[in-house]
Amino acid sequence: MTTKVLSLRLPEEIAAQIAAVARANGVSVSRAIRVAIEDYVAAELSDQAFKARLKKRLEEDREIFERFTK
Repeated sequence: MTTKVLSLRLPEEIAAQIAAVARANGVSVSRAIRVAIEDYVAAELSDQAFKARLKKRLEEDREIFERFTK
């Protein structure tokens, strides 16, 4: 699996909370954040309203792409 390094800014309180949760679960902060992101993405992908917004955005992007590549 390839990875991408991202920079993330969090309020100090949230950073402290995620660090405490990670320690309590015996995982790294990076792992705890990855799991949270995976859960967020999975929830969005199962939401019909999100799928409709995504489809609309992709259609808009495709129209722009086609205008630029004529």
